[in-house]
Amino acid sequence: MSSILLAAAATVPPTAEWSPKVALIISISCLVAVLLSFRIEKPKVGPKMPGLPLSIPTFVAAMAFGHVIGVAIVLGLTNIGKI
Repeated sequence: MSSILLAAAATVPPTAEWSPKVALIISISCLVAVLLSFRIEKPKVGPKMPGLPLSIPTFVAAMAFGHVIGVAIVLGLTNIGKI
């Protein structure tokens, strides 16, 4: 069992450590996801978010989607050597 894990660990590509660049990429992707959430058909269904014209479920979904997109961007940039 441990030899399988060691063999798999040798093939894992390097990942980026946390840095302000990574934080900026994640933040921008989350902001874009929130801005895109205004385009959905019913963004105000459910409890309202204070200070934003969105519902809490829409905001949480936009943040989750933004993080997924941001992580994909960070991993892609790390893979090609830009971060």
